[in-house]
Amino acid sequence: MKILRQCFVPALPLLLAGCTMHPKYKRPDVSVPVVYRDETLPGAQGNSLGDARWWEVFQDQELQKLIRTALQENYDVRIAASRIEQARAQLGVTHSDQYPTVFGGAAATTLRSPKNKLQQEYQLNAEQLNLSVSWELDFWGKFRSATEAARAQLLGTEWGRRSVLSSLVANVAAGYFQLRELDLELEISKRTLASRQQSLHLVSTQERGGTVSLLDVRQAEQLVYTASSQIPDIERRIAQEENFLSILLGRYPGPIPRGQTLTEQFHAPQIPAGIPSGLLGRRPDIVQAEQQLIALNAQIGVARAAYFPQIVLTGSGGTQSSALNALFTGPAGLWNFAATLAQPIFTAGRIRSGVKLAQAQQQEAALAYQQTVQEAFREVSDALIGYQKAQEVREQLNLLTASAADGSHLSALRYNGGATSYLEVLTSETNYFSAELSLAQARASELQAMVQLYQALGGGWQE
Repeated sequence: MKILRQCFVPALPLLLAGCTMHPKYKRPDVSVPVVYRDETLPGAQGNSLGDARWWEVFQDQELQKLIRTALQENYDVRIAASRIEQARAQLGVTHSDQYPTVFGGAAATTLRSPKNKLQQEYQLNAEQLNLSVSWELDFWGKFRSATEAARAQLLGTEWGRRSVLSSLVANVAAGYFQLRELDLELEISKRTLASRQQSLHLVSTQERGGTVSLLDVRQAEQLVYTASSQIPDIERRIAQEENFLSILLGRYPGPIPRGQTLTEQFHAPQIPAGIPSGLLGRRPDIVQAEQQLIALNAQIGVARAAYFPQIVLTGSGGTQSSALNALFTGPAGLWNFAATLAQPIFTAGRIRSGVKLAQAQQQEAALAYQQTVQEAFREVSDALIGYQKAQEVREQLNLLTASAADGSHLSALRYNGGATSYLEVLTSETNYFSAELSLAQARASELQAMVQLYQALGGGWQE
């Protein structure tokens, strides 16, 4: 062991003085706009909805329970966690290449030869203990570059998991809002059906008394059948939406508990987008793309190191004796030491092509990073205008529904007063029913637009 220390320790400064061959990483230039397109809050640049935790954005207690369950049980999240463990293990494997490899061994041999004409009978015993060391000096930084690449891959995998979390939170919230919208549609349809059945009963009674025609009865029946035909379809969509949410929760299809109604869901009329440059460090897909770029930048150093000599130190030491009790006494020690250097001379362009390949992959990753940034800003701009216009649509449908309700009421009064036919009632009732359903859908669209904006701003992964 003293000989091994004398051989390997002097080589340590040589290793530490080595360099790396990959270029110094620099984030690609991306032109970040001062404000988002269609942003309506220029004075709220310091804050962003994307910085808020998901339970601050979605305040329905039942929805929060569903999201927590999904974050624990969803298979995509668990798969992403497994990938992190794989990347962490790969980093450990790569990092270990920078250090010596040490093996220990023991051997015991017995050889017996019988007596013959040329020699007497004899028996030979040999016991041996040894320790061997092999160390490839990382003078050119090949292993350090590979370790840096593996570390960036680990960070990228972690941000990939955060991207999965962000998508999962958004999908659960959007699915829940869609489910509550269908619940509201079902409530509207059942309420409308009950009202129209009463009207049909009244018109049928009047027809039997001869005060109205059979045509009025048929028109009243049309209103009933229109409402009743909606109910099975809505119930189908509710069951399918529950199945969708169940899978997100890591469960088999089944019922989903409800909390606040669609009209009770909290959402701010205006949402701050924050400083655009903050998106680069908050959106998981952007950070993941940058970590991939860092990893491929480091791989250039691994490829370039192949141009230079490979320096390997090997040595072994131990003890050997023909008697076990003399294994550690007397002149039983043995050792050897070797240093080898291998320099590539002719590889038919393999090393040069390897460097070009690594550089091209790094250039592709840089372009992919810039593309990801542009796509992120597009998504934020789309979500901002989507949320704003969804509010405007809902406001107009509020007015339409109120007008249609009043028109339906006036048509009923005119019909009961004998001033109009039941066709006017039919038209007004149909318009009112359609307006109510459209308003319910607009409310859900507004909430889902908020979810899309929250995800586009990089929110949802904070724990």
